[in-house]
Amino acid sequence: MPLRSSHYPFSAIVGCDDEPLDDLGLSLVLTSVSPEIGGVLVRGEKGTAKSTAVRGLSSLLPPVDVYRGDRFSVDPADPGQRSPDGPFEPGTPVESRPVRLVELPVGATEDRVLGSLHLEQALTHGRVAYEPGLLARAHRGILYVDEVNLLHDHLVDLLLDAAATGRATVERDGFSVEHAARFLLIGTMNPEEGELRPQLLDRFGLAVDVAAPADPAVRVEVVRRRMAYDADPAAFTERYRTAEGSLSARVAAARGRLARVRLSEAALLKVSEVCAAFEVDGLRADIVTARTAMAHAAWAGRDSVTRADIRRAALLSLPHRRRRNPFDAPGLDEDLLDRVLGDEELPPDPPEPDGTDGGDHSGTDGPTGTDETGPRDPDAAPGSSGTDAPGDPEPPVSEEAPEPEPRGDRSGDDAPAPGPAVGAPVARAAAPYRTRLLTVRGSGEGADGRRSRAVGVRGRRIGAAPLGRGPGDTLHMVETVRAAASRPRSGGRLRFEPADLRVAVREGQESNLVLFCVDASGSMAARKRMGEVKTAILSLLLDAYRRRDKVGLVTFRGEAAELALPPTRSVDIAAARLDDLPAGGRTPIAEGLLEAARVLRRERLRDPRLRPLLVVVTDGRATGGKGAVGRALKAADHVAGLGVTTVVVDGESGPLRLGLAARLAAHLGAEHMPVRDVSAAALGGAVRERAA
Repeated sequence: MPLRSSHYPFSAIVGCDDEPLDDLGLSLVLTSVSPEIGGVLVRGEKGTAKSTAVRGLSSLLPPVDVYRGDRFSVDPADPGQRSPDGPFEPGTPVESRPVRLVELPVGATEDRVLGSLHLEQALTHGRVAYEPGLLARAHRGILYVDEVNLLHDHLVDLLLDAAATGRATVERDGFSVEHAARFLLIGTMNPEEGELRPQLLDRFGLAVDVAAPADPAVRVEVVRRRMAYDADPAAFTERYRTAEGSLSARVAAARGRLARVRLSEAALLKVSEVCAAFEVDGLRADIVTARTAMAHAAWAGRDSVTRADIRRAALLSLPHRRRRNPFDAPGLDEDLLDRVLGDEELPPDPPEPDGTDGGDHSGTDGPTGTDETGPRDPDAAPGSSGTDAPGDPEPPVSEEAPEPEPRGDRSGDDAPAPGPAVGAPVARAAAPYRTRLLTVRGSGEGADGRRSRAVGVRGRRIGAAPLGRGPGDTLHMVETVRAAASRPRSGGRLRFEPADLRVAVREGQESNLVLFCVDASGSMAARKRMGEVKTAILSLLLDAYRRRDKVGLVTFRGEAAELALPPTRSVDIAAARLDDLPAGGRTPIAEGLLEAARVLRRERLRDPRLRPLLVVVTDGRATGGKGAVGRALKAADHVAGLGVTTVVVDGESGPLRLGLAARLAAHLGAEHMPVRDVSAAALGGAVRERAA
């Protein structure tokens, strides 16, 4: 079969050129065999061949038949599909073309994804015509989203609707169009840049984590092949022509065999037992696991699903559905999986009443020649076992051990407080709770998110305005035509002038930089405050994850402050740094605020549109020598001069309170919030009490 792609050959990727395939290669192949699985999410650090593998996949897929001139690629063999370019008369020419790989940029506009008014038709002929978008182009092909975790929320909503219904509906700019939009959705992402919205995460049938190989010999082979491809792409591709053809033929054969694969009642029951054992939400996991097991059986050349197929399918379809929040460790407990599956092979269904054979052919060797009656998966990676599974539950954390109250620190004086002893337990956070919404004042033009108000080029369209509002304006064609049509015309022709141009005005929500400035001194460790404070911060981090914020962490204790976590979109890392944060020593509030100011100024230079929210967590007891309180208040005045929205979470508790955090908040121009009021439930209770 001739190669149809100029991309790096799929069979040349280390891990995809062996039998058995690695997780990345196998997941892509299985979704190619059965597109109903729902696509693949590939997570991994940069430089791990994620995009290379996806782009190479398109050359392996069989071509599709389409009507000549049909922009919506409906299947001529399916009378139920209707194309907006149709109807097509009998005898309309049908042609075969390669499967399309359509890339959806993270910065794409809604018009580009759904389609929009055909400008040429509107301007030259005065007709309202529809120009198809990326969803129409991807029908019966691959829709690839690189850095899918950075995709704007309104585009995520469009993908969710299309993935759920298999159709795209467009109601805008004077036309109404509905067309089929069934595609293989593949996304790649780097977890360090933030997690994926849960609703979209569940839409991916399979998810795999990839990492750079640790074996120097494997790394050498990867580098050698890449350098050979860059030196002469044509010769390198030709070298893998036979392997590509063989792999493509096997995919086509597996697609043909899939309709004959039997999923016995025992196998289906085992799938549901596995999903129930791992407490996944909903029933989509059961459906996806069953379809993946059938595709795996077809790929292996079998006509019935075996225990090994279910095991392999569960390892690909369940780990990303187990996470209840971003702080849960991904992965699957393979020991539990093996216990649920058992050691015995699945029994076949009883024979049909007419005497036809309903037996299980699982003993038949597939193309790999491997006996599938054993309890282990033939495609499992070498050395994989349940002993070190990444999803193994951690041992329970013991209750927080009492920490000694710092000597001489009963009223915020300057006496030094001893730091934690080596090996002493660190205060741990309890389960996070839902927090009250903290927003940045005013409106901004930052990246799409779910925290603060934003008026700009993204979000729902609320009107139109003359051109010149700012960079990134989107031309509103209908309003522009309407403005031009409202002027008197000569000769019956519509003429446009610069004053007629209109741009869309949109309102939405933006993400923000949430910078935590945390007091880790001895006064916070005293009276068991640190556990409560960590729980509040962990809850705010979870809220930042849900609102797609960037987070950073500054801590201060002893004699200085440090940037414990530079601003990042990975709240997992922030939660890990917070969990290991010790407490003890003096309270250098001034140093903490000045370090926070340096971080804010630096981030403002990097991205002026990213508006910050500073969350200072302290009891306000500045210690560290004579004049510590004065230095702290002077630093607060300096931070206030930056014009940053600030919230002071007061960690002071107990019957005797000095109110120093409230005084600090006044100098910062910040909202003062006791730590107990961070909870949305506490806020609602206070409101109800006042109303009564």
